[in-house]
Amino acid sequence: MLVAPQNKPTSWDRSVFLNLTFWGATESADVLMDDHIPADVVCHIAWHHLAREAFKPPAERSASADALFMGEAIASAFDIYLVGRLLENVPDAEFIESQVPAMFERASAAGMTEKAFEALMQDVTRDPEHAFEDLRALLFDVTTSLVHARSPIEASTHLERFAGHRFSPLLHHYELSNWILYTRAYASDSLAPDPAVRAIDQALREAPDSLAWLERAWLSAAQR
Repeated sequence: MLVAPQNKPTSWDRSVFLNLTFWGATESADVLMDDHIPADVVCHIAWHHLAREAFKPPAERSASADALFMGEAIASAFDIYLVGRLLENVPDAEFIESQVPAMFERASAAGMTEKAFEALMQDVTRDPEHAFEDLRALLFDVTTSLVHARSPIEASTHLERFAGHRFSPLLHHYELSNWILYTRAYASDSLAPDPAVRAIDQALREAPDSLAWLERAWLSAAQR
């Protein structure tokens, strides 16, 4: 994690710009506004670290597109799990006060009503683990499809396939264009499906609790 080298805290917009612009870089770290490290940022970075360790390519190769997308899908979907855990139990948490309004703003722009958004959040609080896997799989499916699109029309066709998904109105909250542009720039020779990543993806889809699966396979292994 990095704090910008200056005498005053980095503004929120600059922190977001730096994080989005240098998303996924091998030696990257989240750029913080100040020396305060929110718990959700710690979790986000930890998932990225675990994903890099799980999908570490040979020294002469860059990470595959699938590996980049999977790491970001897991780290980003963990946000919805946190929403589910905190929204009713700690509604005044800093994370809830910043993220839920931001999610609603994007969902509203996608045409979702306030009532529908509230119902979605209630569903998330009832089963945060299922919400995590639902969103993780959606983010992975959408990005692995869009990375191959060569025109706005083709990309729009890909997006339309997922229009009925309950988390579809939140897709653009996750700045997917940055994922795709970075991957095209730095993994252009590795856009084909990665068997190792696809095996993990399938295991997560089939697991009764994909977060518990990741805890056993990645977190416990890292602790050992």
